[in-house]
Amino acid sequence: MGITKHDDRLDAIIDEAAAVEIVSDQFTFIEGPIWHPQEHHLTFSDIPESRLYRLRDGEITTYREPSNMANGNTYDKEGRILSCLHGTSQVVREENGTVETIASHYDGKELNSPNDIVVSSTGAIYFTDPTYGRQGQHGVQRDLELDFRGVYRIDTDGSLHLLANDFTQPNGLCLDLDETALYVADTSERHVRRFEVNDDGLTGGDVFCQSPAPDGLKIDSAGNLYAGGPRGVHVYDKDDGTFLGVIGTGDLFCANFTWAGAALDTLFLTASTTLFRTAVKVPGIPLF
Repeated sequence: MGITKHDDRLDAIIDEAAAVEIVSDQFTFIEGPIWHPQEHHLTFSDIPESRLYRLRDGEITTYREPSNMANGNTYDKEGRILSCLHGTSQVVREENGTVETIASHYDGKELNSPNDIVVSSTGAIYFTDPTYGRQGQHGVQRDLELDFRGVYRIDTDGSLHLLANDFTQPNGLCLDLDETALYVADTSERHVRRFEVNDDGLTGGDVFCQSPAPDGLKIDSAGNLYAGGPRGVHVYDKDDGTFLGVIGTGDLFCANFTWAGAALDTLFLTASTTLFRTAVKVPGIPLF
């Protein structure tokens, strides 16, 4: 583990000598970490174990079980947890201990397996829908009902809209700083695409950067783009997509990550069986 620098611009983001520490390595395959900016706890998924865990004050406890193989999580603007469920092909929202479904079908057919999720400042919810949750260890084997893999938006009135369907396997996604662009990883194609966000949906979709098997995506408070993937989190310059370096997780595949701590200057990484953390110079952005 450690930092691998490919461009000097990485020096402004993280110290090349920064330690990437193991918090716990007792999991099966973890994903979807989210930090509560007021209550100061980290919640994350273990997909095969069908659990949500919570790290608080150094102690890890089970938060929700079963989770229906939850993958990606986020908070909405009211601080409610939104989760993408591989096991039941749903997007759900938790409020006061009750979990309700907010998306499960498109055009009368079951979604494939919602994967990752992000919420805009207006409350609009964006999520990806690849097929991973209908396969193998990370899902429940079952036939597909849709013949495409899409990116969707749930509006504040609850309506569901298909925004794009020209993906092989859409995965992580995030908005840019002013929410005029949406980045979407296509894991199988090994690249990240950039769309322009407008009232009618999305336009564009050109490749912003190449990335080896990009999974979770996020930006820091300076706008730099981070992508989970083989051996760590891959960092890309906000302006031109230049590859800057890797925040390493050894031989483990890093599916996702998030910023935490009072100053959002600790980066937690969910990498297969292991939860890592490291200190960064550029903080993240609070989820709400």
